[in-house]
Order: sequence, then C-alpha cells, then structure tokens
Amino acid sequence: MEKWALVTGAAGGIGLEFAKLLSKDQYSLIMVDQDEEQLMIHKTEISAVYGNNVEAFSFDLSEKEAALLVFDHVQKLGVSLDVLVNNAGFGMFGMFSVTSWEREEKMINLHINTPTQLVKLFLPGMVERRSGRILNVASLAAFHPGPLMSMYYSTKAYLLSFTTSVATELRGTGVSMTVLCPGITKTGFQNTVDPQRPKIKINMADAGAVATYGYRALNGGKILAVPGFTNKLVLFLRRFMTYTFQARCIKYIQEKNRQKQVSN
Repeated sequence: MEKWALVTGAAGGIGLEFAKLLSKDQYSLIMVDQDEEQLMIHKTEISAVYGNNVEAFSFDLSEKEAALLVFDHVQKLGVSLDVLVNNAGFGMFGMFSVTSWEREEKMINLHINTPTQLVKLFLPGMVERRSGRILNVASLAAFHPGPLMSMYYSTKAYLLSFTTSVATELRGTGVSMTVLCPGITKTGFQNTVDPQRPKIKINMADAGAVATYGYRALNGGKILAVPGFTNKLVLFLRRFMTYTFQARCIKYIQEKNRQKQVSN
C-alpha cells in the first residue's frame, strides 16, 4: 500500500532533509514551499534518486487560507496522509516596539495558524485509520523568553505546548505527535533573521543531522525531541535560573551577536 507524507518548508534546510529521509523509506511525497524554483529543482532530484512519487505545491504558508488550500490539493490527489511534517518557519530580530507588524502577523500565521489548522484537518483521518505520525518543528527557543526575537520565541513556545498537549490526548489511538526542538542549525534561517550579519555560529548543527534525529523520534513515537548534548545541557541548566534571569541572559547574547544593529 502506498504511503504518503507531506512536508512544509521542503525547498531547503531541515524540511528538505526530511523529504529525503521519507523518500529513502519509499514514501510518496508532497513537498510544499513558497520558493517554487528550488521546490521544483529538488522535486526532480528526489524523484530521480529515490524513484518515488513526488508532488510539489508552491504556497505562501503565511497566508491565512494556506492550510485549507494545501488540504484541498491533497484531497484532489485522492490520497490519505501517513505523515505530516510542519517545518516551515522564519526568524526576525529587533525591538518589538519598532519591528514590522505585517511581518509578525505572517510569522504568527506560519508558526501557529497554518500548522495548527493542518493538524486539525489531517488528524481526524489518521485517528479514524488508527495510524499516522505528525511532527512539528519548534526550536530550543520554545523553552525560553526571547528579548529581541520575542515573536519568534513566543510562537515556537506555542508549538511546544500545543504538540505536547495533543500528543498526550492521542495516546492509545495509534497516532503520534512529535515536537522537534533544535538549536541553531545551518539553514537559510539566519539570513532571514539578519541578512547582513548572520553571526550566531556557536553550537551550530547540520540540518541533515537534526532531521535524522527528528525522524527517528517521529518513527519512535516520541513526543519531545531535542537533538544535541549541548542543547540538552542548556535545558538542564535553565532549571536553576529564574525566567527573568534567562530573559536578561538571552538579551545580552542577542545584543552581542548583533551589536552594530542594536546600537544604530
């Protein structure tokens, strides 16, 4: 029986690596991304390498109706999803008092509204079939307050809470949900945060390694997946810090990494 998986943000980075891992396991694939050029390039490459059926749809997932459009396209294919990977996301740096609300609203849609609605749309079918796996890509940032990247940290915190809550509801249904919380990873993400000075390089992980860790957690039915010893150590040490002290520490690190931009 043909297995189908859908990956958002599949034109590069962690999403592309997930697409390759799923294809290696002979999943038929639905790749979704707003970068149509890169999406089509990788669709062709993946199909040629793995010989699987690959569909590609170019959508701006930060638009309010994006989830419904994706769901409608899947319905038109006449297939049932076995795996859903909500990976698409971007970052933004700056004081909340001066950052762009238009861009922040897009982030809220992309990190919260779209993945939540995709889960809402595809989950009932999985529960009915008593089979399915969902993975939401959050971030290590989900565990902390995030001065100077407040909206990013806050939306990722939502994904952590949402996934953990629904995953617990799903126990015994045959369906699992996993939240992947990587630290800094070598993707195009840093360029969206700060195109001129992507300076954060300490403890930077490889996108392939992060996706592999998340894929194993997904297949194992784990709820929480935090790749890397250093990231796990950070989560352990935060237990000994007050929330407000964490906020001050993160603000200091952000300022040091982008000192020129903050001073302007």
